[in-house]
Amino acid sequence: MHSRVTRGGWTGSRDAFDIDAARAASGMTRDEAAAFCASRGGRLPSEDEWIVAASSSVSPSRRYPWGDTGAVCRRAAWGLSTGPCALAGDGPDTVGAHPDGNSPLGIHDLAGNVAEWVAPQAGRPEVGIAKGGSWKSALAADLRIWARLELRPSSRDPRVGMRCAYPP
Repeated sequence: MHSRVTRGGWTGSRDAFDIDAARAASGMTRDEAAAFCASRGGRLPSEDEWIVAASSSVSPSRRYPWGDTGAVCRRAAWGLSTGPCALAGDGPDTVGAHPDGNSPLGIHDLAGNVAEWVAPQAGRPEVGIAKGGSWKSALAADLRIWARLELRPSSRDPRVGMRCAYPP
């Protein structure tokens, strides 16, 4: 249902030093992310779809995509800039490098690495929402399923990337 986009797959603007094509793509606006997904037959997921994918439709909902146990470095790429998982990290990790953090559905990187743009909410298109926390998140709370990052849809934030949703 969902596919994380790597730097190698992203055709938008790139940093001159961006040579690791397996890392998560980031730094695109919400409209660029939506256009990229549409060009490949997909779309940005709604916030509700993202939450269902992250919680694996389990009731009651879990804290993190992998369950209720704590956020540790082997489960997600987070705290890479100022700790606890590294120091002076300058960008996302390799996509899928933390399989202990996969959801029960096998979806990787729903917490950490890059927060993911979701489709605009009805009646609030001026608010950009990204889900999942990022490599720069210093607090485990940012990785929780219900957490969200609100920013301008035109932002090119290095913490934010995309995941495309495709029809079954």
